[in-house]
Amino acid sequence: MTLVPGGARQDAEKADGQVQEADSLFDGLRPEERSQKILSLILQELDDDKAEDVVTIPLAGKSDIADNMIVASGRSQRHVGAMADKVLRKLKDSGFGRARIEGAAASDWVLIDAEDVIVHIFRPEVRSFYNLERVWSEAAHAPAKTDS
Repeated sequence: MTLVPGGARQDAEKADGQVQEADSLFDGLRPEERSQKILSLILQELDDDKAEDVVTIPLAGKSDIADNMIVASGRSQRHVGAMADKVLRKLKDSGFGRARIEGAAASDWVLIDAEDVIVHIFRPEVRSFYNLERVWSEAAHAPAKTDS
């Protein structure tokens, strides 16, 4: 890591051309602690950005894709896009620069894959149409009842 004018951090380039990540808040954490740290950072950023109807869905035991899923709404396309951008920036500034994003161009539904945490940020109309909370609810995965 090097300092640039104004005291800002800049990632250092390794000899092989790869960029070395800045000091990470995730270094030395066990997997479950790392997952919780990512979740906390994202939830705090969404709260700071005035996300609406934030729901956290634990995925442990339901899916191997992640430990948690966050579903949140923004008031407009601009709000959705800005929140997604700030979540990515917060993760990168914390040393987790591997998050991937989909849907940022339209900002109707933005998906952020932060490995241990999947984040869906919707405009309210789009969120109600897809209704992810219902898809991942306990009731949706309960055994079917048969009439006997």
